[in-house]
Amino acid sequence: MKKLFISAVALVALLLGSNTQTNAQERLPEYLQAEKFTQAKLNTMLFSTGIDPHWFQKGNNFWYTYKTNEGVFWYVVTPSAGKQELLFDREEMASQLSQIVQDPFIAENLPIRELKAKEDGKTFTFEVKASTDSTFHFSYDYTTKELIHVKDKEKELKRLSWGSVSPDKKYVVYAKDLNLYKMSYEDYQKARKDEKDTTIVEIQLTTDGVEHFGYGMPHNRLNTDSLLDGKKRSAYGLWSPDSKHFVTILTDNRAVKDLWVINVMSKPRPTLESYKYQMPGEKESPVEHLILFDMENNTKKEIDTYAFKDQTLEFQRRTPLKKERDMEFRPSIWVGDNNTFYINRSSRDLYRIDICAYTIGQDTLVPIIKERMNTYQETRGLKVINNGTELIQWSERDGWAHLYLYDNQGNLKNRITKGAWHVEDIVSVDEKARVVYFKANGMNENENPYYEHLYRINLDGKGLKQITQGDYFHDTEVDDDARFIVDNYSRVNTIPRTSLLDKNGKEVMLLQEADFSQLFAAGYKFPEPFVVKAADGVTDLYGVMYKPFNFDSTALYPIIDYVYPGPQVEATTYPFTRMSPRTDRLAQAGFIVITVGQRGGHPSRSKWYHNFGYGNMRDYPLADHKYAIEQLANRHSFIDIDRVGIHGHSGGGFMSTAAMCQYPDFFKAAVSCAGNHDNNIYNRWWSETHHGVKEKVVKGDTTFVYKISTNPQIAANLKGHLLLVHGDIDNNVHPGNTMRVVDALIRAGKRFDMLILPQQRHGFGNMNEYFYWRMVDFFSEHLKGQSEKSVNIPRR
Repeated sequence: MKKLFISAVALVALLLGSNTQTNAQERLPEYLQAEKFTQAKLNTMLFSTGIDPHWFQKGNNFWYTYKTNEGVFWYVVTPSAGKQELLFDREEMASQLSQIVQDPFIAENLPIRELKAKEDGKTFTFEVKASTDSTFHFSYDYTTKELIHVKDKEKELKRLSWGSVSPDKKYVVYAKDLNLYKMSYEDYQKARKDEKDTTIVEIQLTTDGVEHFGYGMPHNRLNTDSLLDGKKRSAYGLWSPDSKHFVTILTDNRAVKDLWVINVMSKPRPTLESYKYQMPGEKESPVEHLILFDMENNTKKEIDTYAFKDQTLEFQRRTPLKKERDMEFRPSIWVGDNNTFYINRSSRDLYRIDICAYTIGQDTLVPIIKERMNTYQETRGLKVINNGTELIQWSERDGWAHLYLYDNQGNLKNRITKGAWHVEDIVSVDEKARVVYFKANGMNENENPYYEHLYRINLDGKGLKQITQGDYFHDTEVDDDARFIVDNYSRVNTIPRTSLLDKNGKEVMLLQEADFSQLFAAGYKFPEPFVVKAADGVTDLYGVMYKPFNFDSTALYPIIDYVYPGPQVEATTYPFTRMSPRTDRLAQAGFIVITVGQRGGHPSRSKWYHNFGYGNMRDYPLADHKYAIEQLANRHSFIDIDRVGIHGHSGGGFMSTAAMCQYPDFFKAAVSCAGNHDNNIYNRWWSETHHGVKEKVVKGDTTFVYKISTNPQIAANLKGHLLLVHGDIDNNVHPGNTMRVVDALIRAGKRFDMLILPQQRHGFGNMNEYFYWRMVDFFSEHLKGQSEKSVNIPRR
């Protein structure tokens, strides 16, 4: 007979007639186990798990940092020679810095920041902040190992965030008082020394900017923030490669209605925060304008873009070159040539997406590729190659995401990829060899379809080759010349490693393996991947099971499902991921915790899979999760099918409450955080995209109809234990979503729990650790009949 997973302390309490009170002098072992892995402790157990390469501005060399239990190391890699070496001797560097800064430093804890490689490939610059708050600047020669204290630099130019520097470093564009300005690069350098320099010449390019329809307006700006204060701000836009033109999308938000939250912690009085927020189906939409500026003549022109009511515009953006990363300025350049750029134009329902071209001198956009489906569509970046004469486009038109080759007039030349698998994105194009490198998944029959690999294929669709090998998720970066690849690879149940590969996938060298020594010493054990069937009995679903590290196979555990409905992502992760309070940390409190996908979830499978929940956003994932838990309980005798919990955040908060009300006899307890329980008051973009909106045209008048099932409609079905959690100034998912469920529960006479986190937005900020322990208390009390909730133990 299986034994219930319950502590001796709780058993004594039960015999005394109480199932919730715990002796103040005793601790529950599950809580002690969970306290071994608080976030503060985890931060000292595991450090680097991958490499983020900084490629030199010339050649194929790169540098990177890597932290282990011996501190941070700085490395330089020479791929052509298969060589990796330390950038400097850490002890010698600590000694020299201590003498110059006059603060004591040690090799294991060097305070180096803002490290950059200069163009010559041998000189590095960095900063050190002293205990006096002074900043010291240094130059280090990698070849001679000479360290120089650059005293003059400390009086040098400051960093300014508002300037958009042209590719030729002739102009700088910025916004001020809701209008667009420019200055010369020379004057911008003066401003970096002193922004009040009276010799700086500012050229005003526009005079028509107004509140909510002006230049330099930040996303999700609070209406209380004045932009008519004379301050310079960044202006969103793209440059032509020759720096003669600057183009921007100017959004008119004046008709969009306001939404509010109240910051009760403001001093001395609570304050009302007001912001623009369009809800699904509302007719008051933003209107986007495409404005082109001639930088030589200081003139502007509005381009006619109209095709669909309430359309949206999105630039095709050039991917910065890897070698530009350490440059002081990285200009934002449009995709195209000096005279032509590309932009996406989408209908409100996303059934129609046009990839358009604009050529200097024209009055309107010209659609060159038209995508049409009876559901919403996704897009990826367009690659323009061969001096602007060819385009590589990503599309899901045949039910899978693939690549297509066009000429610049929109004529299809050929498909590049084809098959029942998913192309995630283009990584690089070797134009000379006419080879495209791309990330894809689902191609290998006996492998988890979410594991991403790097592939290459000729532009004519021949010569497909897998570059990365091994049954792992591969996070890759290819250098600008497509000669070498940095491959970070792992699974949820392996130690992450990083290798350097050549362009054919041959390993040049193993660069690093993560240091798990302290995590293992604390008792860490990897989670376990699993596969189950969806409720249709056909579709495979992929998940991960998290167990307590002191797991007892003879015990009987409650199971908690951590959920997110997507459809832009699922709750399940596939490469190694650090411990999370939602999964493996929660498991340490004495639970089996799982994540698993569902039809309608992750976009990296077929369009059918991704689109399964379209039009049924509330209910579509629930049957798959219930069936997945039932299958796992049948496989594993340690899972108690009568003690099932569910938990989620945002869309997962919405989903977990829906599960409690749609399957009230199956799910016994839920913690639902920041849930969009009533998508009628969530933002238009997520809700209309993933649930759908119907465009209706009556007598030439176009309207949009949105209808969705909500959690307040089914709140009366609740039988189990529900904890609703929300930040009181959440300006993403408005707290009104939770309050509407609360109202329905109260009117239905239902008991429930609620936690409001003051001065917290959507992510709970610095109250996440407090939330974690409240979640542990709630599930412990309602799935195990015991908690430390009553003894008010300080949380460390």
